[in-house]
Amino acid sequence: MRLHPGQVPEHFAEALDALTHAWRVHAVRLVADERGFLTLSALAWDPLITPVAPYRLKERLLRAAVGLLEDGRAWTIDLRRAPHWLIVGATRSGKSTLIAALVKELAPQRVALFGIDLKGGMELSLFEDRLSALAATRAEAAHLLAELVAETEARMQLCRSVGARSVWDLPPKLRKMPVVVIVDEVAELYLVATRDDKAEVGEISTNLLRLAQLGAALGVHLVVAGQRVGSDLGPGVTALRAQLAGRVCHRVNDAGTAEMALGDLDKDALAAAQQITAAEQGVAITVGADGRWIRARSVHVTPEQARRAARKYARLAPSWPGLHTADEPNEGVYI
Repeated sequence: MRLHPGQVPEHFAEALDALTHAWRVHAVRLVADERGFLTLSALAWDPLITPVAPYRLKERLLRAAVGLLEDGRAWTIDLRRAPHWLIVGATRSGKSTLIAALVKELAPQRVALFGIDLKGGMELSLFEDRLSALAATRAEAAHLLAELVAETEARMQLCRSVGARSVWDLPPKLRKMPVVVIVDEVAELYLVATRDDKAEVGEISTNLLRLAQLGAALGVHLVVAGQRVGSDLGPGVTALRAQLAGRVCHRVNDAGTAEMALGDLDKDALAAAQQITAAEQGVAITVGADGRWIRARSVHVTPEQARRAARKYARLAPSWPGLHTADEPNEGVYI
């Protein structure tokens, strides 16, 4: 639509509910791509009622098709476009299913997967065969993050030595395997029960933030998930949130978590997330690298499917310590 002089997209946004009823459709969405024009999209029905496996996309490193978007397109998490992601959601909201779908899609790719799960490893142990390391305690998490920061710094020095601005600009023989770190229940990393915990939490917070700040150009990616992610966990969480460009918000139990995930991006997205009901398991509001929000739903991945995928591609998991860099995995060549 071409806007008349004096009209702005907000005038049409206020009428979207009226248009939905007048046209008798599921929803009407508005996108303003350029000055003086906007696009109205009418959705005849909700494609997220019965989520189906997305059609197969051409395989691309660090891209995973995890579900379906409200407009019928495949929902993809592309770590090359949005290097780091924040995923929030209450119990039984679909957060764990989304992580399972993501790992299942990344498992056959030449990437190193690491897990941090302070619930004793209960969630991420499904993928342990494909993980290069799984930290189940805060002490293990602190050690793993310190090692990954050292790996990131080594990659930085390598890029500098050959005049490359990122690992993707390195010659193929020097290029390093991408790393994806999955953090489940991030709030557990920031809880301080005693004075001794404070130093450990500070170290973890600093190293997570360094990975987020430096990792995008160096092939190190974060997927941070949690039931409750609020500013009350400390300034470290807020600083980390600013580095996580990809956002996914399922149904949450407190407004603060939704605010942390979407409040700094789009107020309409925040309102849409707070309308997700308990019956809509797997439904989420997602915001990608383009900054736009849309409703989405992940495909259902059973625990057995997750285990099978992890076992099938276990041979691709590089040994730890050190990350494999040879063309064929597990041949004894490490960083």
